[in-house]
Amino acid sequence: MAFPGTTGGVAPMGGLGGSPGMQGMNDQEQAMVKMMQAGMESCPIKTVIAGTMGFGLGGAFGLFMASMSYDSTFTPQGRAIADLPWREQVRRGFKDMGSRSWSSAKNFGIVGALYSGTECCIEGLRAKNDLTNSVAAGCVTGGILGAKAGPQAAAFGCAGFAAFSAAIDAYMRMPASDD
Repeated sequence: MAFPGTTGGVAPMGGLGGSPGMQGMNDQEQAMVKMMQAGMESCPIKTVIAGTMGFGLGGAFGLFMASMSYDSTFTPQGRAIADLPWREQVRRGFKDMGSRSWSSAKNFGIVGALYSGTECCIEGLRAKNDLTNSVAAGCVTGGILGAKAGPQAAAFGCAGFAAFSAAIDAYMRMPASDD
């Protein structure tokens, strides 16, 4: 992987010649860029980054969804909360928001890490970067996530996650239009 403006090579002799993106960098800066590039091509690092980002996104999503669940007194849960004193309503609301946010964060983190790690391993085995990697990684991830519920759920998880992965990856690979 190369950063924008680089060709992946490091200029010898302290930045004299070589790729345009590395000109003006000293040896230590060039070594740091090479180390970051190598890290971003590492499956364990990609997996950790995806899991961490999924955890953060899941936490925000869970917090948002939990904050929207008490907006109506027409539900039994909303009625029960509305009958409590204000201080108790706030305490229970924040406690529920925290537990839902934590649960969602863990789930998103697991899915992100599992999918990213699987896709990276498949890409490494196949030595190609194409749509097949995403579909296979989606199938494996969906199958693993659905396995606890039985073989039928694992098959549906495989098919559903593979289709979703194919749609997202196909969209991401579409050439940009200059409209």
